[in-house]
Amino acid sequence: MYNGKRIIAIIPARSGSKGLRDKNIRNLNGKPMLAYTVEAALKTGFFDRVFVSTDSPEYANIARNFGAYVPFLRSAENSSDTAGSIGVVREVLCRLKEKFDIFVLLQPTSPMRTAEDIKGAMSLFFEKKADTVVSVCETAHPMFWCNVIGSDLSARDFIKSEYCVPRQNLPKSYMVNGAIYIAKTDLPESFGFYGEKGFLYIMERNHSVDVDGESDFVLAEYFMNNNMLDSPHS
Repeated sequence: MYNGKRIIAIIPARSGSKGLRDKNIRNLNGKPMLAYTVEAALKTGFFDRVFVSTDSPEYANIARNFGAYVPFLRSAENSSDTAGSIGVVREVLCRLKEKFDIFVLLQPTSPMRTAEDIKGAMSLFFEKKADTVVSVCETAHPMFWCNVIGSDLSARDFIKSEYCVPRQNLPKSYMVNGAIYIAKTDLPESFGFYGEKGFLYIMERNHSVDVDGESDFVLAEYFMNNNMLDSPHS
């Protein structure tokens, strides 16, 4: 219990990744990638449960070895390629015989996210009396230099003239990094993370690697091997 609230960390680790086979348990600098998220969550000391939701007995055993709680496997309904994260969260909350006030969704594909990042996001949640908090990071390039492209590949109005300036002259822009999602458990089924009482927690870009493909995995490994975090796995 933290701040008078019961809080659960939910780590969704489905097997059967198409882009990068078994990426959630792939060896990353000596440990399964999943382990970094479990360890960061446990280190915060905030959570009444650090729960891994998986459809795989192998993944479940790995998660337990690193200290996660895995009393059951995910249903087939929530293990498909099209299943959404909120359905996974609802399944966990419904099947557990415990009541929680807040859930924190921590995707294992963000192995550079630290315990301090999670603590910072939770502090913002309570400070703002928020319904939700979502982590973001600064974009590598200004959003004003991005646009959709038509089938004719025309460059006309791709970047508006007022934005054809050095990046230092443009406002910073941010993107959702997929590392941390916090919400109250009593929000309605149709809730969105970006509502009136939703807030954004800013993370460093080198904490925000989201491993989707091989190049992302290599980048995460490079950061770890070259000590490019103040405290790489804190």
